[in-house]
Amino acid sequence: MSHSEFGRIRSCFWPVYRHELRKLLPMMLIMFLICFNYTILRNIKDAVVVTAKSSGAEVIPFIKVWVLLPMAVLATLIFTKISSRFSQEKVFYITITSFLVFFTLFTFVLFPLQNVLHPHQTADYLESLLPPGCKGLIAMFRNWTFTLFYVFCELWSTMVLSVLFWGFANEVTKITEARRFYSMLGVIASFSGIVAGVAANLLTNNQSWDKTLEILMITVIIFGCLTMVAFRWMNKNVLNAPEFNELHQTRSNQLLPKKRLSIRESLDYLLNSKYLICIALIVICYNLFINVVEIVWKDQLRQLYPETVNYSRYMNYMTSAVGIIATITSLFMAQLIARFGWTRTALITPVIMLLTSIGFFSFMLFRDDLAGPVNYFIGTTPLAIAVFFGAAQVCMSKACKYSVFDSTKEMAFIPLSHESKLRGKAAIDGVGSRIGKSGGSIIHQGLLMLFGTVAASAPYVAAILLLVIFCWGYAVRSLGKQFASMIGDRGREEIGEGNVEPADAHQLSKDVEGTSNLKPTFITS
Repeated sequence: MSHSEFGRIRSCFWPVYRHELRKLLPMMLIMFLICFNYTILRNIKDAVVVTAKSSGAEVIPFIKVWVLLPMAVLATLIFTKISSRFSQEKVFYITITSFLVFFTLFTFVLFPLQNVLHPHQTADYLESLLPPGCKGLIAMFRNWTFTLFYVFCELWSTMVLSVLFWGFANEVTKITEARRFYSMLGVIASFSGIVAGVAANLLTNNQSWDKTLEILMITVIIFGCLTMVAFRWMNKNVLNAPEFNELHQTRSNQLLPKKRLSIRESLDYLLNSKYLICIALIVICYNLFINVVEIVWKDQLRQLYPETVNYSRYMNYMTSAVGIIATITSLFMAQLIARFGWTRTALITPVIMLLTSIGFFSFMLFRDDLAGPVNYFIGTTPLAIAVFFGAAQVCMSKACKYSVFDSTKEMAFIPLSHESKLRGKAAIDGVGSRIGKSGGSIIHQGLLMLFGTVAASAPYVAAILLLVIFCWGYAVRSLGKQFASMIGDRGREEIGEGNVEPADAHQLSKDVEGTSNLKPTFITS
């Protein structure tokens, strides 16, 4: 379908027909509210754990392996079970309410009582016994309520944004709408980052950290409630139209009333489809890459801003910068996909991350040699320069994620059957993303044990990231060929992909449909 009737300017900024507004506008509102909370929580969780007593950036790898990964698996299991018992709408409410209850408990009970609840004496004793490489592990135990808070903030992005919202969006969006709708959702997600960063600093200006945390968490709770209100309005007033009858008739509780899917069965389902494996590889590579890089950068940032309030404010400013870049990129997402096709657009993220990482690690490893001339011309410290380059790298990586990565990844789910979307997405976003993050954390843990500090292990981190980029690019190219085969001629015209050989399409059809052979494992008559 051609969208030239929009005009050149409108095709970039608002490629939406009037009759589509009833569906798209509430989706954009829900996306804004969820991403606003995600941005606030992401900045708070880092400030809380990195600047806590006897802690630092080295605590993050231990949290992600020993607490976050098991909790992610448990959350995915719970999500699978409640999905088989309740409608998609009720699962949405149950999941968000669970998060809001914990955030309320942390804000008004756990955080004020931290000095009573945290076992500082036991942690000091363990610190005297264990080697320096275990500092992060001890800090995780010492500040256990902060660790738990970090985990729930991380799971918000996985369970609410990735699984709940994008799973819902993939169900109600057609492949002919995806290029235009998802570019608009990318814009609103990026814009929410700008608003969240600015709002966080305005709301907490000249406040103590205790008061700052309370204000921001109350805001998160209010926006979480508004998210459920907006979702309810959409289900009541939009999804009752005749064209959505099929969506209501294929709820997971109607498809799978007798047998619930286990984590092992979800992974088995994923591993039986080459198409889903490629999506999983892309998700794992992104999460592994960004988590490995961020730990190195956050270690430098804590040295520059050891105070929690200053650390948090810097993160808020950077969040706004990420939002601005991502918003600009998202405005042209539809045009990027139409001009370059799905595959080339999906490759933008790994290419950008490769280039920015080369700049970051090059300066970090040789910053002593470059400090003299840069200090002469700019008048700052080598540490500040390293933090700046690292911030630029993280900024570009996040901006690509919100605009290019999420849109292309979610488009890949649309041609799949309802069951493949439900099972595959739960396994990929619920567990696959955690495997990537935990994989990066395991790498850092091993390097910390060998070299003692994050900075000393940086050269080896850079080498590992090159290998990750190679695997990522290979998965994107393979998925692009399969995606083009599945969507047909009209879909390929819509997203700018070239023709695919019939043999390839036939083979893919066999591969994807082969997952249906697993149905007896999941459903009992």
